[in-house]
Amino acid sequence: MIELIDVHKTFDGNEVLKGISTTFEEGKTNLIIGQSGSGKTVLMKSVIGLHQIEQGKILYDGRNIPNMNSGQLRELRKEMGMLFQGSALFDFMPVLKNVMFPLEMFSNMTQKEKEERAKFCLQCVNLDPSCFNLYPSEISGGMQKRVAIARAIALKPRYLFCDEPNSGLDPFTSLGIDRLIHDITVEFNMITVVNTHDMNSVMEIGDNIVFIRKGHKEWQGSSANIFNSGNQYLDEFVFASNLNKKIKQANDLIMNN
Repeated sequence: MIELIDVHKTFDGNEVLKGISTTFEEGKTNLIIGQSGSGKTVLMKSVIGLHQIEQGKILYDGRNIPNMNSGQLRELRKEMGMLFQGSALFDFMPVLKNVMFPLEMFSNMTQKEKEERAKFCLQCVNLDPSCFNLYPSEISGGMQKRVAIARAIALKPRYLFCDEPNSGLDPFTSLGIDRLIHDITVEFNMITVVNTHDMNSVMEIGDNIVFIRKGHKEWQGSSANIFNSGNQYLDEFVFASNLNKKIKQANDLIMNN
């Protein structure tokens, strides 16, 4: 479990995170949502140790990031997998080599073992072997995301962090990526934290949702109870579109009858 206790972060006198306390659980997709400028990106960067917080604790199964030295933090990051917003694949490397890259950097595996592990991870994300020797520019955006996920899990991480994983994808492909992230999380019992503004993701894979507003944790729950949160600000954020408003109205009608 990742536990945040009274986390504060300030930039140039502006307090961006204002005493956030929450937990991210294993085997679940933990979503951070909120408007632009709400603090959700700063929160994720603080959780992975890219920002030094001024107050509070960030506990990884009891290990407090703010108290770690550089060596301890480096060891913890070996337990983390990262899925970046733009996939961040190396254009000059074919797909298989991209997935092998973290293994080359941080493992003592033989070359054969690295290749076998990379192929296994690519199979986990349902990428056809015919793509393994292609370059990122030769495959679709959805396939690139799958390769990036395969690379993120290559080192068998305990913790997986995803920054806007559906950015730039069409709704159908986004749904596939959401389900893939959720399935991998459950299968490998990881603690997955997803920073997103995609309401389809919230409804599809929101096992544990943390809604951030103006640096505060405004609400925490799941997609199962988001319709009846009773929180005005969450309703305004989640049901901003006309379609989502109609969905909520229909749900309210069912609940009241």
